[in-house]
Amino acid sequence: MLPSVKVFLWWFIVGATMALAVIMLQGGIREAMQAQGSVWELKLVELFTTIMGGGLLGGCIALILDRIKKS
Repeated sequence: MLPSVKVFLWWFIVGATMALAVIMLQGGIREAMQAQGSVWELKLVELFTTIMGGGLLGGCIALILDRIKKS
């Protein structure tokens, strides 16, 4: 596996975990659990996109910093 892919995957996982931690601290998981019906599905999509966004942000920043370090 390429070193840049390893860097991206590692920091993607770290970023996604951090985003999940922030959501849990703010009570977003509790709100999703208490939601009923179609709101439940909307909340899951909202949580998923936030977690994926945190992962992508962490991974992309890591790639940029890795590229700068190698220059």
